Amino acid sequence: MNTLLRTTAPAPKTPALPVAGHSPTPKPPFIKRGTPQFIRLTLALFSAGLATFALLYCVQPILPVLSHDFGVSPATSSLSLSLATGLMALGLLVTGPLSDAMGRKSVMVVALLLAAVFTIISAFMTSWQGILVFRALIGLALSGVAAVAMTYLSEEIHPSVVAFSMGLYISGNSIGGMSGRLISGVLTDFFSWRIAVGAIGVLALAAALMFWRILPASRHFRPTALKPRTLAINFRLHFRDAGLPLLFIEGFLLMGSFITLFNYIGYRLLAGPWFLSQATVGLLSLVYLTGTYSSPRAGSLSGRYGRGPVLLVSMLIMLCGLLLTWFDSLVMIFFGMMLFTAGFFAGHSTASAWIGRRARRAKGQASSLYLFCYYVGSSVSGTLGGFFWHSFAWTGVVVFIAILLALGIMVAQRLRKLPELRAI
Repeated sequence: MNTLLRTTAPAPKTPALPVAGHSPTPKPPFIKRGTPQFIRLTLALFSAGLATFALLYCVQPILPVLSHDFGVSPATSSLSLSLATGLMALGLLVTGPLSDAMGRKSVMVVALLLAAVFTIISAFMTSWQGILVFRALIGLALSGVAAVAMTYLSEEIHPSVVAFSMGLYISGNSIGGMSGRLISGVLTDFFSWRIAVGAIGVLALAAALMFWRILPASRHFRPTALKPRTLAINFRLHFRDAGLPLLFIEGFLLMGSFITLFNYIGYRLLAGPWFLSQATVGLLSLVYLTGTYSSPRAGSLSGRYGRGPVLLVSMLIMLCGLLLTWFDSLVMIFFGMMLFTAGFFAGHSTASAWIGRRARRAKGQASSLYLFCYYVGSSVSGTLGGFFWHSFAWTGVVVFIAILLALGIMVAQRLRKLPELRAI
């Protein structure tokens, strides 16, 4: 019996050898919160966001200085920012799809390096036309960072923490916008605007090199053919979605409101009855620190209450902050700027994360379309605000921004009613 049992016992199984051409390729894991890759990615994109928005907005607090030095009006001076954001918007229509074909990291690195170099060169320009040309080139180069970074995050980060990571990235944007304004405002008061702009360019160049070195390579990127027909098909699909076109409109209204307030608040505070110095106006950029808190916080609240309610409340907070700037008290104006800034970054963070969630294909193109509308809002509204300032002073600017925010609240209400958008 024992002999029979021994002879009839099944032989141990040996693992089957993989058949050539049929071995399964495991899907690479997403980057999770708390891992070394997450820390590297967060630092890299934080530095990229900081450099990008320091380069883009460093001229905003010195618009009155540029008006004086080159003998141009406030609306014409604002072109140094509006041209940069306008060319950035146009570039997004190309760089987003380009990254779908060539890869995310390479496009971002080249774009950030070029923008830093163009900024350094712009500090040596002696003509207003030369300033505008290089500001346009800076905006065009930076288009390779803005939409691609959002797409990279939506592809590489675990879906459960995409909203949180997007908030961290946008908080880097807020610190970058603050740093660019703060450095240029203060250094211009003590030295000159050329030294201020050149210093920001050098710092951005260092940030670009660090970004190149520490950003993890894409693991979930799958190249798609860069064909006009494919781009047109994806374009139509994005606009057939119930929510994406509304998010594109919201981006236009959010950024149009934000850039208009900060373009012209400096003109108001440099004049009577306050007659603040250029350095003090630059220090007011510290209100951007509220965005470093509100962006990731909005991501967390979106997971609890849904993106629709968070976006709607963010727009209402912006409106409350705007109305406070109507008062003549510096304390009320500063507090209003803080509320306005916190609401803006919370709203932008929420809408940005929503884009990656809704887009089923060509996420880079979808992000590009959102940011195209976002920066067109900056260019169009930022320049139009100059005419309201010239004709009706600060009251005209407040009324203009209030109209934009009222439209934004209506769009947010429509988005809130789309039940599928509430899923995380």
